[in-house]
Parts: sequence; C-alpha cells; structure tokens
Amino acid sequence: MAQTGTDDRSISEETYRALQDIEQELGVDGSEAVCDLLGTRPPSPPSPPAESPFDVDALRSRLDKPHGELRSRLRTLLADPAFDLDRNKPTSAYRSDVLDACVLLAEQGLGATAYPPEHGGQGDMRAFMTTFEMLAHRDLSLVVKFGVQFGLFGGSIQHLGTKKHHDRYLPDVGTLDLPGCFAMSELGHGSNVREIGTTAQYLPDEEAFLINTPREEDRKEWIGNAAAHGELATVFAQLHTSDDIHGVHAFLVPIRDADGSTRPGIRIEDCGEKMGLNGVDNGRIWFDEVSIPRENMLDRFATVHPDGSYESPIPSDGKRFFTMLSTLVGGRISVARAGLSAAKSALTIAVRYGNRRRQFGPKDAPEMPLLDYRTHQRRLLPPLAKIYALHFTLKDLGKRFADASPEEGLEDIEAEANALKAYTTRHTTDTIQTAREACGGQGYLSENQFAALKADTDVFTTFEGDNTVLLLQVAKGLLSDFRREFRDMNMFATVQFVAEEALTRVREMNPVATRKTDPDHLRSEDFQREALRFRARAMLQSAAQRLKRRIDEGMRPFDAFVEVQDQLVDVARAHAEHLTLQGMMAGINRTDATSLRSVLSLLRSLYALSTIEADLDWYLESGYVESSKSKAIRNEVNELCEEVRPHAGGLVDAFGIPDALLQAPIATD
Repeated sequence: MAQTGTDDRSISEETYRALQDIEQELGVDGSEAVCDLLGTRPPSPPSPPAESPFDVDALRSRLDKPHGELRSRLRTLLADPAFDLDRNKPTSAYRSDVLDACVLLAEQGLGATAYPPEHGGQGDMRAFMTTFEMLAHRDLSLVVKFGVQFGLFGGSIQHLGTKKHHDRYLPDVGTLDLPGCFAMSELGHGSNVREIGTTAQYLPDEEAFLINTPREEDRKEWIGNAAAHGELATVFAQLHTSDDIHGVHAFLVPIRDADGSTRPGIRIEDCGEKMGLNGVDNGRIWFDEVSIPRENMLDRFATVHPDGSYESPIPSDGKRFFTMLSTLVGGRISVARAGLSAAKSALTIAVRYGNRRRQFGPKDAPEMPLLDYRTHQRRLLPPLAKIYALHFTLKDLGKRFADASPEEGLEDIEAEANALKAYTTRHTTDTIQTAREACGGQGYLSENQFAALKADTDVFTTFEGDNTVLLLQVAKGLLSDFRREFRDMNMFATVQFVAEEALTRVREMNPVATRKTDPDHLRSEDFQREALRFRARAMLQSAAQRLKRRIDEGMRPFDAFVEVQDQLVDVARAHAEHLTLQGMMAGINRTDATSLRSVLSLLRSLYALSTIEADLDWYLESGYVESSKSKAIRNEVNELCEEVRPHAGGLVDAFGIPDALLQAPIATD
C-alpha cells in the first residue's frame, strides 16, 4: 500500500499510479495543488501596472469633450475632503452632510448650470448632465440629492413654469436657499402617472386651488428632499375646474416653513432606512385641502383664468400630458449617465485588481495576472466595451435633448431616453456584480466600494421609470411607428417596401452571408450594424404579427398586448442595442487620432459581436447565421478579448477617476 501522508489513511499502488498519470496529463503538480488548496504557498506580489500601448491622456480628452475643463474642475473639487461623506454615520448626520455638500456645489454655481443667465445659471443643460455624471464617482446619495433639488425640482419650475415663476424661484433654487421636492409618484400609481389620485380643485371666488389627497393610496411616495429638508414641492395633481377635469398638471405647494416646521394641512412621514442612498431624505406626503394661490400653477402649457376658465395651446389632454412630461426627460438621461459612471468605477477597480493580482500559472513559472486568463477577460472586457459604446451614445442623446424644443416635439428623444435608461442601468447592475465577483473576497470588503455601489445603484433600475415599463413603452412606440409606415403608404410604396424588405432578407441571409466567417467580415461595420438592425426589425415584425393575429381572432387590444409582453421587452432591448452601436460608430467617426480610432474600433467590434453572441440562439433559429458562423463569432469574441487585454488598464484610466474618488485600496494602493 502507498501511504498518502503521515496518518494511517492510505490508497492502493494502482490508484496512486492512476492519480500520477492524471496529474501528468493535466500538467498539474499534486504538491502545488495541495499548497494552493490549503493556502500554504506565499502569494506572489502584485504586478506593477503595465504601460498603456496608446495615449491615455488623448483618449481621456476625447471622452471628456465638450466639457473637458468642467470635468477637470470637478475631479479636483470632489477630491476635497469636504466631499468625503461617511455613509456609516447615523442617517440624520449623513443626510445633513449630503445637504452641506450640495450647498458647496451650489456655491460653486454648479446647481444652477442649466438655468438661464438672468437667474444665476449658464443656460447649459449639457454641463448640468456632465456634473451629474461626474458626481456619481464620489457619492451616489449626493448625486440623487443634487438631481432632486436642481434637476427635478428646479427643472420643473424652469420647464413647466413661466417668467413669473422663474423670476421668483429659480435664483433661490440654484443657491439652495429654497430646498424643494418633486412630488409625482404615488403609492397607488407609481408608473401610471396619468391616473394619479391627488386633486387640485380650483375655487374662482378665492382664486385658489385646493390640493387634496383623497385616499390613502393617493399619498405621494418616495419623494426626495421631503422627509427632512424640502420647503416647497412641485406637486402633480388632477386639475378640476367647475366645468371639467383637465388631467394632470403641476402646482407649487409650500410644505414647510423656513424654520423646518410642517405647514398646516401637510402631513409628512420618513420612508425610513433603505438598501442604499440613505443620505437622501425620501418621504411620504399627504395634503388635506391645502390652499395655494392661482399663480402657483406652473402654466407654460395651460392656464386657469381667474374666473375658472381653462385655456391651453395644446387642445388634446393626452398630447398636453406627454408634452409636459417630455420636458423632464433630461432627468432620465442623467440617471443613465450616473449609472454608467458607477459601472465605470466598478470596472476600474476590477480591471486594476485583475492586472495586479497574480494567481496560479505554468509549472515552475511565475503566477499569472488574473486578467491574462480568458475567463477573466470574458467577464470584464465585453462590459468595458459596452460602457464605451454607451458613453458615446448617451452623450449624443444629451446634446440632442439640450438642443431640442418641446414645441417641436421630443417624442423620438424621449423614446430613445427610455430605451437607453433601461439598457444602461441594467448594465450597471450586472457590471457591478460581475466586477465584485472578479475581485473575489477583496471585492466583498466594504472598503473596496462594491457594497456601496451595489446598494446605491440597485434602485436605478426602478426609479425615473421602472425599466420593464420603460421597455414596454418603447415597444409600444415602435409598434405605432411600424403601423404608421404602412398607413401612410400608397399601394406602390407598400409594394416597394415589401420588395425592399424581401431583398434585404435575401441579401443578408444568402448562403454566402450566413456562412462567411473570416475576421474582416465579422469585424466590419456593415456586418455588425446590419446584424443588430435585422434582429431589431425582425423582432418588431414578429411581435406586430402576433398582436394582429390575436386581435383578428377577437381578442381585446389590451389583452393582446399583455399576452405578448415578453416578446415586446426583447423588441425594445434589441432596439436599444442597435441604437448603442450606432451611437458608438458615430463617436468613433468623430475621433480624429488614428491610434484612438484603432482601439475604439476594437471595442466597437467587441461590443457588437458579444451582443450578437448573447443572442446566437435567435440568429440560428432565424437562419441569419449557420453553425459555422456561430462558432466563428464566439472565437472572434475570444480573439478580441485577447487584443483588448493589453489596453484594458489604459482604457479604465482614460475614465479619469481620481484615486480620492475611487476610494478602493485594491485599485489605488
């Protein structure tokens, strides 16, 4: 018998030789494996960071455009100890610190950035979004508090009010002399804002509105700034006049006096401790026939005259409602960009750790950095490519929103904002979890920030619009556009459309295209763009056919819509993927330096092919690719990970997150 150790346990000679043969075939040293399992081998020292093979500063400058100076200023400002907020303090103290930090930002003129110059601002919505995005690298409670005060509350006054409201309120909102809230959501109607229960009854004799909470489920819920600090609230309520109900409108309602005491008729409760974001004082508000003057109605899109007559330049209640809400879509874009910042922080920590941490390796050779392993590359590098794609796409969407006019219509921008908010914040949640796991036990330590990132961003998937609801809204809009295409076509145009669609399918699904596997083809913009476009279009057509078939069989349209919701969510997600690739391509095309275009093109291919790879079952079922091409796509993703790997450290450094903001010893020590 062959002894396996110093105790009395033993195995046969035959078994022992078999184990030796297995070790030899696998290239495993048994004694080394035991050391690894027992943790008796001394760890290798961290590897020094490799020098990036491209100009990191040039890429950072490209990512920072067009607000490079503002971003540099914020990196310096936020590194100040005054912004080192301790989330482990008692909640009341943490909230107070977050408020103080917001005041400091206001003193720097950053809160009023989007407001007109005559009210203390710069009239620069894009700069406001950039500030919001950068704050997410420091403290996410600060981000939300900042967004509620200056974006939602101040933005509602700016976009829904008129000059009298701007003159009276915006200067004090921008300096935080007037803290406020944005009271839209209700317990009973979180996403269905059109059906909220709060009422605003106009009284002509008093030239006043009575704001009231009719039922318990009509209370305002999850209102930021409400539990402790807010003094004035933008309240969304159903407008009643003597002769009609006019739908949802916005009203300014005082909820506290300057000394912090609650106003008569107002009841406020603290929502309590949350999974994260406890630096934000979320509260519930009830109104018991609270009287406000007629002038407190935000009347950009509708007016109630002293005698109670109602006037609006938009005759349709539905159109007026959506026009009003579309002016606030900047908040949805900002939330997506803040979520992306959190994902950037998480991946920066994980990539730096993966570059430095060594583990295992060939026999008699040094241990390898984690990021040299394909499994590690597969975990971290496709999400990194998606972050770059979303960075360019969201920045472009923000520009289009800032340049647009509500009177000209924001429907397309709002639809894209809905799709990209849902797509981005889901990516944030997934990326932070993946990055945490990639850092092993070190990622589980609070000091390395994943706990805070996970807790504080978890709600991003459900606030500023629940992601599933947003995706269904996107799909509904796509279906309406699809139906409109046919409704507006004459017979000749319809025949031509069908012929072009058929030609596209023949061209894209011919045997050569479905089997073509060479890298030049797979990495080409044409293949990647058309593959994602084809999936988005084909899924939309399929969903439309399913809906029509059910309606033709006598099913109510609402029931038919509910029955195909699972497919409609996928339709909207495919649309978001196509939008994101288009946005990245546009961003690369606007990049001058050839070396940067080269590395960004690698990321574009990695994003596109890993996205296609994730849905290869659909592409195979639809006949768009054959099995040989499916395998080639998987192999090409592996090759791209290998090529991106030397750039990984430089790619996260190009985000420009100072160590003082990152606050993760495994990434900064």
